[in-house]
Amino acid sequence: MGISDDAVEIRARGWRTLAALHGLIDAELERALGEAVGLSVVEYTVLDALSRQDGWHMRMQQLARAAALSPSATTRLVTRLEDRGLLTRILCADDRRGIYTELTSAGQALYEKAHPIHDDALERTLGDAVAQPELAPVVHALQSTAVGV
Repeated sequence: MGISDDAVEIRARGWRTLAALHGLIDAELERALGEAVGLSVVEYTVLDALSRQDGWHMRMQQLARAAALSPSATTRLVTRLEDRGLLTRILCADDRRGIYTELTSAGQALYEKAHPIHDDALERTLGDAVAQPELAPVVHALQSTAVGV
């Protein structure tokens, strides 16, 4: 027994609404982070993921998953951030094939500067989005999920 056409349309509409909200958030975060600290959203995501780790480092595969990037895109991104002095790569002491990406002090300092800008832009965008009737239910769902965390 398949899913009815109505159920498929409801799910598709929900997905389009979520995609629209994501687009608004992503565009505002790109603008705010780019203007204030010269970071893209994905660069911020990498700094954020690393800052949350004990010792500020992660294996490249973990970082790729955290940033939702392919391994090759992650390597290119890490290289760019490494060239800016924000990250460094180190060999894993236990597994010489393993490579860790580590946040430098400069990377941590930039992250600490960017974090409140990110959070303010996110809060502002969600506040604007909740005023749009088609986006409000998704915003409310996100907010209620965050309360449970």
